[in-house]
Amino acid sequence: MKIAFSTSGENLDAPLDGRFGRASKFILYDLEKEYFEVIDNQQNLNAAQGAGIQAAEAVVRAGANGIVTGHCGPNAYRALCAAGVAIYNCEAPTVAAALTAFRAGVLLPMESADVEGHWV
Repeated sequence: MKIAFSTSGENLDAPLDGRFGRASKFILYDLEKEYFEVIDNQQNLNAAQGAGIQAAEAVVRAGANGIVTGHCGPNAYRALCAAGVAIYNCEAPTVAAALTAFRAGVLLPMESADVEGHWV
């Protein structure tokens, strides 16, 4: 199983980004193999529109089964759900802390978007 985390950094000590679509990077963590890779999302930082959908497409292409982020807008939420990717809200300060919370089973899948579109 692979879980993506929204972030601005390139390692597990990086901060968890509260934004999904406009996060500058994603860390894709493979729970079975215990390794991660960084997915660049720079093209969406200043996108006029479509950042959430494009970010969703990027994590789906990378093979993510779930995404852990601070917030998720309606377009990204629909795109991720349509691809079968579970979305988890988390307010952890770092990717490592969010990974620990995910592994502990304390994060619950979102049932709807929790911010409006074009949220920055």
